[in-house]
Amino acid sequence: MKIISYNVNGIRAALRKDFLAWLQAASPDVLCLQEIKATPYQFDPNVFKELGYHHNYWYPAQKKGYSGVAVLCKQEPNKVVYGTGIDYMDAEGRNLRVDFDGVSVMSLYLPSGTNPERLAFKFTYMDEFQTYISELKSEYPNLVICGDYNICHEAIDIHDPVRNAKVSGFLPEERTWLDGFIKQGFTDSFRHLNEDPHHYSWWSYRANARANNKGWRIDYAMVSEPLTKHIERAFILPQAVHSDHCPVGVTLNMDIWNTPLYLTRTSVWVKSV
Repeated sequence: MKIISYNVNGIRAALRKDFLAWLQAASPDVLCLQEIKATPYQFDPNVFKELGYHHNYWYPAQKKGYSGVAVLCKQEPNKVVYGTGIDYMDAEGRNLRVDFDGVSVMSLYLPSGTNPERLAFKFTYMDEFQTYISELKSEYPNLVICGDYNICHEAIDIHDPVRNAKVSGFLPEERTWLDGFIKQGFTDSFRHLNEDPHHYSWWSYRANARANNKGWRIDYAMVSEPLTKHIERAFILPQAVHSDHCPVGVTLNMDIWNTPLYLTRTSVWVKSV
């Protein structure tokens, strides 16, 4: 099972940059998107069905042109969950989960701390999200949480750890939270297989940062511990240039579609576009 996560910084803008050709070539089984910045009524979602993604789910923010996540699937999931049930999180369209027989995949867009008010919001979000995931894992132990975490974990994950030590995204408190989140029972799939420096997933549009590879690794495919042994490949795709981010992903070497791991299944209302 191949899963890719991509903060597209606006799905409509990405579509104008030949996003569909890239998707056809990459061909993940599940594609998690962040910062879609649109509702499905503002573009034609049928273009994804033409590439085999007959099951695509969109969760935009209430605020127009802001935030929002999506998940595109080649195979229909058993269940789709929009949001976390926590109102202030869900108003910004930051969590969308699809459940298959053998795995649950979540698209996550964790807030950025662009100013003191939003930084406080981010810390509140992180604490309540960690509690939510801790409870969710008891029911769905096989989780892959893909997305933009807006945090670099270690110094190896940022081009200039000294100068950015007091910048949101690399604050000690943020890094401590991410460290605790991983120790709660997740594996950073990329670092599980790759210990090399200079691999990033986001670059500022300023100062020719991308061309000089002065980036941050803030996008992750986090895999829960029961799935760690099934990580076959984890990757970053910097050649994809539809956004200030690039795609990240993981391939799991197990028969996801035919491995029943959950004893019960709950039917929910699914809004499929």
